Amino acid sequence: MDYIKLNKSNCKNCYKCIRNCPVKSIRISGNRAHIVNDECVLCGTCFVVCPQNAKEVVSFVERAKTILSDYPESYVSVAPSFVAAYPGVSFASFAAAMKKLGFAGCEETAVGAQIVADEYDKAAKEGSNSARNVSISTCCPSVNVLVEKYFPDALGCLLRVVSPMRAHAKAIKKQHPGAHVFFIGPCIAKKEEADRSDGDVDIALTFDELDDWMRQENVTFEPTDEATPGGRSRFFPTAAGILRTMRRDAPGCAYIAIDGHDNCISALRDISTGKLSNVFIEMSMCTGSCIQGPGIAKHKHAPVTSFAAIDRFAKDQDRFVVEKVPTEDELRREFSYGVKTDAMPSEEQIREILRLTGKNTPEDELNCACCGYNSCREKAIAVYQGKADISMCLPFVREKAESLSGNILDNTPNGIIILNDRLEVQQINPVARRLLNIRSAGDILGDNVIRILEPQPFQRVLDTGRPLRDSRTYLAEYDRYVSMTITYDKAYKSLLCIMRDVTDEETEKQKREDDRRATMETADRVVDKQMRVVQEIASLLGETTAETKIALTKLKESFNDER
Repeated sequence: MDYIKLNKSNCKNCYKCIRNCPVKSIRISGNRAHIVNDECVLCGTCFVVCPQNAKEVVSFVERAKTILSDYPESYVSVAPSFVAAYPGVSFASFAAAMKKLGFAGCEETAVGAQIVADEYDKAAKEGSNSARNVSISTCCPSVNVLVEKYFPDALGCLLRVVSPMRAHAKAIKKQHPGAHVFFIGPCIAKKEEADRSDGDVDIALTFDELDDWMRQENVTFEPTDEATPGGRSRFFPTAAGILRTMRRDAPGCAYIAIDGHDNCISALRDISTGKLSNVFIEMSMCTGSCIQGPGIAKHKHAPVTSFAAIDRFAKDQDRFVVEKVPTEDELRREFSYGVKTDAMPSEEQIREILRLTGKNTPEDELNCACCGYNSCREKAIAVYQGKADISMCLPFVREKAESLSGNILDNTPNGIIILNDRLEVQQINPVARRLLNIRSAGDILGDNVIRILEPQPFQRVLDTGRPLRDSRTYLAEYDRYVSMTITYDKAYKSLLCIMRDVTDEETEKQKREDDRRATMETADRVVDKQMRVVQEIASLLGETTAETKIALTKLKESFNDER
């Protein structure tokens, strides 16, 4: 069953969940991070650290409502960390709110914690099942699953004692036969533990889910000053709280408290390799223990503030009065091997995967953890196992992208200049340098564009946000004509200038213009000359005609005189 689900639309490939998952039980598929349930220890780290809210705890609220409707004789077992989740809310106020929701009653899980602490003291005196007498507390379900799946050599060190949640549920059901028990606390892993509790706990909810339920039912906590008797087992949800509750009187036994998944894993490695002996270890996967649990996310406070609230709530010397304590056999539990072994690649297969990301020698392995894995080899193994993808290597992808963009910039026939919003040159390609007579990029990078070009077009594009396209201009200083396109990228606050050398085009255009002008001038001269010739011919014809007319007239007159 899924207890944490993925909101696919929110997952942004940041790999933060992989980076923080203590067992790397995350698989990347379709550019989304999916939880591998068989490997997950339900610590909730991925849910807590996800910056995009892409991980969601599966809500059991509707399921809880159905159970409560069918079984009104239901009781709440609330973890003592509720005082950290709800500052100023007393147990009496909390119990009153639970009755408004319809529960028959409400008790503190600290009752079960006291029962378990007594069993731990007995076990510490008797010695554990492990060869080196190492005992590990079993209150944290994530630690239990971690040992079952990843540290089978330490399985014998887990004390065969149920958790406070189950111990309290058993006590409630002995006192109220036929009752159903709802656990409410800060832990996601308790959901799975409840489902595997053989009916001891009917359902487990987080404080965040309780908030949703109360909001739906319009139930709030009413202030009350009523004090409730209790005991030091209320310290259980704090770091070293189990040890603080125990008597710790086993001769020769060292008592150690460890919290945080990195510290727990480190301790389990030492246990598996036989480096520890004669020790009782309180383990909690959450740093700060349960008061910093993932199911308390909406109310998370600084650990010191939460611890102070618990300290005020608990009473060091007091103990809870338990009317019907479960028997030793009823408090006993067993653990099973849950080891999942993935296929491991050979050394050559690892090297081949590394080569696909440009890592041909050990020196090429950056081990930067950008992909979420601690080393390049660890990521290569995950790729072989189908949990990771080659493209998750961000330095390689960046280098590849930079190489591709570099090839484009270096080989494009156009000049390219990139400016920031202060009009400072950020990048300039070789063609642009040749156009502008710049010896090397270092001579201009970081300087204002005014050193090489008129800034007005760039400033206009920056101010208006409208691109300038194919604007032809003459660069007198360089004796070149260029066609300039300038665009502004608002997201990155960058100006992109693409310059095309059109000097030859303009020269050819000017030559054609000059030829046209010369041709027109020649044509005009020819026309003028022709007109002059015509005029001269006309003049000569006129004179000849006049002379002919005179001669003919005289000839005609002479004929008339003879008659």
